[in-house]
Amino acid sequence: MEGGNFSEFLSRLIVLADEVASSAKNCEIQSSVLIEFSVLVEKFAPIFCDLRDKSTIMDKQPIRKSLESLENELSRAKALIKSPNLKHPTKQIEDITRDLGRSLGLLLVSSLEVSTDFREKIGTLQRELMNARFGGNMSPPSTPGSESASDVKLEREIKEEIVNITVDDVVLQLKHGNDEEFAVALLRLKEFMRGEKADSGLINEEAVVAVLSNRLGSSKADSRLTIIQLLRSIASGNDEKKEKMADIEFLSAVVKSLTRDAEERREAVGLLLDLSDLPAVRRRIGRIQGCIVMLVAILNGDDTVASHDSAKLLNILSSNSQNALHMAEAGYFKPLVHYLKEGSDMTKILMATALSRLELTDHSKHSLGEEGAIEPLVNMFNSGKLESKLSALNALQNLSSLTENAQRLIRSGIVVSLLQLLFSVTSVLMTLREPASAILARIAQSEPILVNQDVAQQMLSLLNLSSPVIQTHLLEALDSIAAHPGASKVRRKMKEKGALQLLLPFLMETNTKIRSKALHLLYTLSKDLTEELTEHLDDTHLFNVVSIISSSTSDTEKAAAVGLLSNLPVSDKKVTDVLKRANLLPILISIMSSGTGSNSPTTSALAPSVAGVIIRFTNPSDKKLQLFSAEHGVIPLLVKLLSSGSPIAKSRAATSLAQLSQNSLSLRRSRKSRWLCMPPSVDAHCEVHDGYCLVKSTFCLVKAGAIPPLIQIVEDKEKEAVEAALCALSTLLQDEIWEGGVNCIAKSSGVQAIIKILEVGDVKVIEKALWMLERIFRVEEQRGEYGESAQVVLIDLAQKNDSRLKSAAAKVLAQLELLQVQSSYF
Repeated sequence: MEGGNFSEFLSRLIVLADEVASSAKNCEIQSSVLIEFSVLVEKFAPIFCDLRDKSTIMDKQPIRKSLESLENELSRAKALIKSPNLKHPTKQIEDITRDLGRSLGLLLVSSLEVSTDFREKIGTLQRELMNARFGGNMSPPSTPGSESASDVKLEREIKEEIVNITVDDVVLQLKHGNDEEFAVALLRLKEFMRGEKADSGLINEEAVVAVLSNRLGSSKADSRLTIIQLLRSIASGNDEKKEKMADIEFLSAVVKSLTRDAEERREAVGLLLDLSDLPAVRRRIGRIQGCIVMLVAILNGDDTVASHDSAKLLNILSSNSQNALHMAEAGYFKPLVHYLKEGSDMTKILMATALSRLELTDHSKHSLGEEGAIEPLVNMFNSGKLESKLSALNALQNLSSLTENAQRLIRSGIVVSLLQLLFSVTSVLMTLREPASAILARIAQSEPILVNQDVAQQMLSLLNLSSPVIQTHLLEALDSIAAHPGASKVRRKMKEKGALQLLLPFLMETNTKIRSKALHLLYTLSKDLTEELTEHLDDTHLFNVVSIISSSTSDTEKAAAVGLLSNLPVSDKKVTDVLKRANLLPILISIMSSGTGSNSPTTSALAPSVAGVIIRFTNPSDKKLQLFSAEHGVIPLLVKLLSSGSPIAKSRAATSLAQLSQNSLSLRRSRKSRWLCMPPSVDAHCEVHDGYCLVKSTFCLVKAGAIPPLIQIVEDKEKEAVEAALCALSTLLQDEIWEGGVNCIAKSSGVQAIIKILEVGDVKVIEKALWMLERIFRVEEQRGEYGESAQVVLIDLAQKNDSRLKSAAAKVLAQLELLQVQSSYF
């Protein structure tokens, strides 16, 4: 049974006891002895059941040993009953009954920790077994004082294990016993401690403390728990005894128990708390490796008793500032924040310096903010000396990356102080400027910074007066400020203060960090200032931007550069010519078609802006430019973006395809042309354009495979892309080719998608869809298949107040012959 499951073992004992009792009752030898024996054996099962219910606390080596002895005796009884050698049952059964009594007595000795009622139950059965007389030998029930000498001797053999052993014997067993003997001795000592012997002075507690302290580190789990409980009992209210437990080796062993199971951990925290009354113990506990880390873990644990005691002990230990630092390293910041608020100047600097060096998670930064660390640090920066200011700034820099802390900093009014510092020319303060600018960059990401109305203008004026590191932080801060949704006035003021002229030279910067930050800021400003930006961008600037796209190793810098170009007015031919000469289009297509894949982070980030730039190169009024774009592979890229891009990328891709498709009809080659050197392949024939179409030469949406993804966009009702997708599809319904276009859209299940979009689209989308449906329903086959499903929504639109939609819906209803052409709806 060594190492086995205690509960399962007890279940086997219950079954074995039942089998012995049943065998005795049903034995071939009909004997009253066996019947009486079976009655006694039946009383074992309830005891085993109680033990099984308490298996978690009763699974101890002495108890296991006593139960193994009972198992052996029960097995022997079972074998005896079934044996053909059972010739003298009375004598043989009485012998085995007494053996069972002796084994049960061992269980009684081992079960000192159980309740009195349970021990009484074991003791009662044990006496019955020891006094049992069967058949003609049955003696009358014993009364007090009537036991024979042999009976008294048998019972004394059991009881002397509990009653007659001396305290000195227990101490000897504690000192020199093996693990099993030590465990039994601990239980005996605990029994003594419960009784009067401790109070009577019979127990040499100093000797006991010395022995238990020495054995704690090498003992097994059950024994460790009992040792700690006994030592807590001895130490309670007795400083002299506590002094005997102040040894560093003993305290280290107790600290190890903080990593054990819940009950041992709880008792260990309690003992350390009891001993912490002594200054020597407080000093030593803080130095033991892992102690404070474990106390913080217990503080945050689910055990309310252990957590409460841990909090009290940590509070006591925090009187030492070094311990407070260790607590902060473990994620418990309350003592550190207390020192920031109440400590001496040097202690505050120590705490702030430590805080600046800690690797903090967002949760830790949040905890520090909640505990109130921001305010005392700001006070240190505002009113302290140089060392105090520097340590505070470095600590605030570490905390400021969390949005909630950035907002706390803004509310503290530190922004003005930071800007004043950056404008200062006092040499002694120069070392503070870099952390100050880093904090500004962090808190600028929080929109409440806009309450400081002139902050962006002040930062702009500092740009050319600062070192590269500070320039980088200021540019990052300006970009964050300009990007806030409520910053339109700030962006306008930045333009008025000459931000564009100030920033464009940074495109030539050799420091890539500064160049990248400046480019991001220009991209952010370009969303509102497209016309103004074009005025200031000369050829050199444009070539520089294209060079960055081509050569930069930073995906975010490439995205900002392409985004900047995508925001320039597409109608500006001069810009288009420069970008063409700079070879921009082949560079973009190469990047988007690179081996990293169409869904890579690089292409996903670039896709919306690349699609925006391509709109410039697919201008329908410039067929040569469109041919140039098609020859470089623009169309397959655009079709791919219809399926894999973001909604904005899909919208822009659809817009470019619509621009290209507008000229497909004029570029087709007629089937009747006599000027063809050789007949085109059958695959080149296009049913929509009724001629020969090739993707690169006629920009045909059908041959490019663009129809299914365009219809899918309409079906998915992607708000940003639906209108552009409908515009592209509507180019197939031009006057000369509309019948072929209707058939093409219908074959791809596009008619139903267009009808459904009438229910959810905005006015422009509905207007375009109605225009398309008016042409689609000119075809009788389409009227028959889809007309009924469109009636309800069309009638609803015809009754709207919007005159444009009302008229357009009426035209479609007229095609369905549900409204007269002469109706007032027209």
